[in-house]
Amino acid sequence: MKNIYTYGGRPARRNLTVACLQANKAAGRKMTQVSAINGDEAGACAAMGIDLITIADHDIEDVRAAAPETFVTGSQTMVQYMTEDEALAAAIRCAEKGADAIFTPRGLKTIERLSGEGLAVQGHVGLVPRKSTLIGGLRTFGKTAEEAMQLFQDFKRLEDAGAVAAEVECVAVEALQEIGPRTSIVTHSIGAGSGGDIIFSFMEDICGDVENPPRHAKAWGDVLSIRKQMQAERGRALGGFRDDVTSGAFPDAAHTVPMTAGEQEKLQEALDKWSPTHQ
Repeated sequence: MKNIYTYGGRPARRNLTVACLQANKAAGRKMTQVSAINGDEAGACAAMGIDLITIADHDIEDVRAAAPETFVTGSQTMVQYMTEDEALAAAIRCAEKGADAIFTPRGLKTIERLSGEGLAVQGHVGLVPRKSTLIGGLRTFGKTAEEAMQLFQDFKRLEDAGAVAAEVECVAVEALQEIGPRTSIVTHSIGAGSGGDIIFSFMEDICGDVENPPRHAKAWGDVLSIRKQMQAERGRALGGFRDDVTSGAFPDAAHTVPMTAGEQEKLQEALDKWSPTHQ
């Protein structure tokens, strides 16, 4: 466990630092990363010893409270912030609240702007789904030597822009195995094989909570079946409520509180005698 100051100037403890990630890369020590969308998921990751957690940047407070000592990357989307200034402002806010790194799939100028302020920045190479039209659709990248060399150049551009890490998505296994040791970038492999320094997977894929998982995903659980059971049970309960209200079976004596004995008759008498004060 490492003692640090956050970007916001608060003392904290972390399981890993950027320097640790780089040292683990050099030593060939594999690390794990999982996505989390709330404090419950982040807390589960921390409890199970997951090395890094990646989140949407706006979830940082909830996640940091639940996993105070785990390395957390706050992610920006392609369209979330329109300008480099907006991306920088959001990155600083996220880091101020405890994020250890910032992920952006945007261009090199955005990466350079963020890293220039001392932020640890993670880029995205290989298949970038929202840019998939540029490579002919959703497909594995780097299956040829020519394309793998393009990937290598992408890593070098990230290095020059100041990035410390990159998500490497849907890349041919051998391509990352060959390129990984030749770049200082810490590689987060998702669908790019075991050549990554960090093996990344989404929570829902790991837990078996999707109908049609991608080819690179593996499930170690079956949350989807449990969720379907919960949905069926929810429907059964709602139907029972509707039927009992319609038939008059609910609310019943077991779920109501009666007046004190004799008070109903007094109320009836008072109501029968009542007349408006003003006609």
